[in-house]
Amino acid sequence: MTQEGTRIVEVPVTVTPTLTPIYTVTPSLTPTITLTPEPPIVSVLVHAQCLYGPGSAYLYKYGLLETSRMEIIGRNLDGSWLYVQGIHGWNPCWVKAELVRVDTGSIAYVPITYAALPYSNLYLPPQSVSTNRVGNEVTIFWQPVWMTEDDYRGYLIETWVCQGGQQVFLPIGYVTSYDQNSAMIAVKVTDEPGCLVPSSARIYTAEKHGYTGYRMIPWPAYEPSPTITP
Repeated sequence: MTQEGTRIVEVPVTVTPTLTPIYTVTPSLTPTITLTPEPPIVSVLVHAQCLYGPGSAYLYKYGLLETSRMEIIGRNLDGSWLYVQGIHGWNPCWVKAELVRVDTGSIAYVPITYAALPYSNLYLPPQSVSTNRVGNEVTIFWQPVWMTEDDYRGYLIETWVCQGGQQVFLPIGYVTSYDQNSAMIAVKVTDEPGCLVPSSARIYTAEKHGYTGYRMIPWPAYEPSPTITP
């Protein structure tokens, strides 16, 4: 009898491993570079006062010589006052726009800025502040604050009132002779109806080093005159 055998042949097999990435690389985005425009440059036309705020009611800070060149870093709402400093400098102040000439740039792109007043704690804000309205005229009353004659610079009232159908910012400076700073003081301001935002005001004592903290003025709402029916 013939026996048949089965022959087992080993065939070598090459296994290629599948690699699993440990992390995924996210391509970085190219950053967008936003260019900041250079501040407009102005030349001073005449020797000008530079103040602590946008209005003649504010204290004097320093003077600007004729032909001085400054850069504009801010403005008030209507652009009538400009917040300026030396080119690439510091220690800014407010100058009336009509006293300078714009050499480069445009005021239209300058941000609206609000005054940062120098603070003084030598005196208190005005006391016994009250108001009275007659039609469109509001009278503000307050008791004077005693100051030395050398320090005395009067008072500052910042008002936001309605005039011509729009709310306007109206700073008011009140300075009498030193001898007259002894009795109840009264200042009148026009405040008309027709604005969506309510009017308001605040008052400071002003002395040569700066301003006290402010006191809010209680503002009377506009009340139309009663209609008389015959």
